Amino acid sequence: MKKLNLRSTIKNISFLILGIAAFLFSIQCDGQDNKESTAIWGQDPVVITPGNENAPPSDAIVLLDGTNLDEWESTKGGEAKWKLEDGGMTVVKKSGSIRTKKAFGDCQLHVEWRSPAIVVDDSQDRGNSGIFLQERYEVQVLDSYENITYSNGMAGSIYKQHIPLVNACREPGEWQTYDIIFSAPGFKENGEIEKPGYFTVLQNGVLIQNHVELKGLTVHSGKPYYEKHNPKEPIALQDHGCLVSYRNIWIREL
Repeated sequence: MKKLNLRSTIKNISFLILGIAAFLFSIQCDGQDNKESTAIWGQDPVVITPGNENAPPSDAIVLLDGTNLDEWESTKGGEAKWKLEDGGMTVVKKSGSIRTKKAFGDCQLHVEWRSPAIVVDDSQDRGNSGIFLQERYEVQVLDSYENITYSNGMAGSIYKQHIPLVNACREPGEWQTYDIIFSAPGFKENGEIEKPGYFTVLQNGVLIQNHVELKGLTVHSGKPYYEKHNPKEPIALQDHGCLVSYRNIWIREL
């Protein structure tokens, strides 16, 4: 009787070991199948040549290389009247703002700018200009190096909406960079906002706006609001009466 119980016990243990082994094998196979099923083939991104400090990526549209103003026009109509110098262009006071001849929506925009080396004024009168995506949504350009002004109007702010995370300004007269990732707002047929716009901005390689939501037009006073417009609109640079310079401007449509 004891022998029968022992044999039965050994047999049961054997079946249990085989069952466990089969279960572990099935888990391993399922894991391999799941791993294999997540692989995506045949949808490789387009190959581009990345740029360097002086050259844009190969898929970029060059808006300013310092040799001409062919990509720009006055917002009043006619030719852009800013001055070509030092490999870029400089605001000519009272000549008016300028804009691109082409229109853009979602994009990556690279802009280099410089406030005057000689400091004349302070607050909003010191190296003031602006970069307007779709001619409506401003990333502020200002000499904010040891310059006190309202926080949502300093360099790198989404004007009157979002204060930059840090003040990454270089001294007056030094070239600075903005790398702007812009997601354009979308509208319903009736003009209501369907999806808001978003900004990510790096200044001199430092993140200063982290995917912040655009609340509407970057108005000087009052609450921001949206107005329906085309999916693509020009980029404008502001003449605010300060001798701000720009160079090496390029854009990638997203």
